[in-house]
Amino acid sequence: MTDYIGYDALTQAAMRGVVREALKRALANGGLPGEHHFYITFRTKAPGVKVADYLMERFPEDMTIVVQHQFWDLEVNEGHFEIILKFSGVPQHLFVPYAAITRFVDPSVNFGLTFETAAKDDAVIAPAAAFQPAAPEPAPAAGTVVNLDAFRRK
Repeated sequence: MTDYIGYDALTQAAMRGVVREALKRALANGGLPGEHHFYITFRTKAPGVKVADYLMERFPEDMTIVVQHQFWDLEVNEGHFEIILKFSGVPQHLFVPYAAITRFVDPSVNFGLTFETAAKDDAVIAPAAAFQPAAPEPAPAAGTVVNLDAFRRK
């Protein structure tokens, strides 16, 4: 059956909106409230990504950044965010389109989103405990149903 509405694209856009809104709340509070912190993994060669050349060489495929205590000049825009983080003590400006993000995790509340960027570019929900920057997770089979009860607080 043909999906003329494009539910996969709508779902992915909504989930990327969650990332944008979480970053906006960090801005509104002057930093992340409580124990919240984010692991954001993005494709370094995705269109629109801007990072220093030496970081691109160090992370040729993807990069995971931690947004917690030491970050500066966070700007949250409709299609991208910008942030300054230190790498080996040197501040670096990052420009990351939301479309480049492959994973967003807030382990303080066991929340995570994984955006599969293979052929179909589907998005799936993943628990923060499943986040492992070194090992990519296989994509679920088409038509997989994710039970959200496992992620709800009891």
